[in-house]
Amino acid sequence: MRKVNMHEAKTHLSRLVREAVAGDPFVIARAGKPLVRVIAVETPRYGSRRTGFLKGRIAVPDDFDTMGASEIEAAFNGER
Repeated sequence: MRKVNMHEAKTHLSRLVREAVAGDPFVIARAGKPLVRVIAVETPRYGSRRTGFLKGRIAVPDDFDTMGASEIEAAFNGER
């Protein structure tokens, strides 16, 4: 693993991070003494969205937008 001194790391941070993400990790050192290792963070893959995977398995009633409207209205009016 390549060693980069602190000054070079500050000067070329963007390039160094880009290289680390591409698979070339490095160590930042001060006075030749290794301090930190910089490696890419592996982001978890949650899988791709599967649009339509429940098609045909569920049914939405035609009156879905108005279901329970009278009961809700009564509750807001204090009639319940």
